[in-house]
Amino acid sequence: MTTTTLRRLNGLDDTPAELANSTLLMVDYQNTYTRGVMELDGWEPALGAAADLLARARAAGAAIIHIVNDGGPGTPYDIHAEIGRIHDRVAALDGEAVVVKTAPNAFVGTDLARLVDTANKRDVVLAGFMTNMCVQFTAEGCFLRGKTPTVVADACATRPLQTVVSEVPADQLHKAALATVADLYGVVVRTAADLG
Repeated sequence: MTTTTLRRLNGLDDTPAELANSTLLMVDYQNTYTRGVMELDGWEPALGAAADLLARARAAGAAIIHIVNDGGPGTPYDIHAEIGRIHDRVAALDGEAVVVKTAPNAFVGTDLARLVDTANKRDVVLAGFMTNMCVQFTAEGCFLRGKTPTVVADACATRPLQTVVSEVPADQLHKAALATVADLYGVVVRTAADLG
């Protein structure tokens, strides 16, 4: 069976972003997801891919915005504790903005929209943790603001979830979230090397 995407039905462009003309959103690369109750399947290779993406973006002169989720003291998302900090491999450099959010869509209740607009770049590239949550919802938020985000698949990861029907493996959730993004909200590429 041949399928088409809502993007194609609506005549939307599927050309991947060019890093030199992009704002890179590094979503929730927090220690939260590398250990303990929220540890993600495949976080180590995804973090390696994220470090590669970040290095390429810096070299290309992209605008870079780091995003962190703050769940407050005593949670795995406490940004003032080691567990909630951005992982050292992809930590922000001086001059790179850090947006603190409390919702899966990083545009909600933050100044992310202003920062993206101020960067004045044509494209938005994003990647992060978790694929089916903050990456997917931030891509949707970007799309709803009139941008076409490009998501870098191998720099994203998630965890399995239990439903009333069955457990859904992390790999299936990851692929389903990327398929949802690619169906309407944006472009999905396998690796940073696939960006223009």
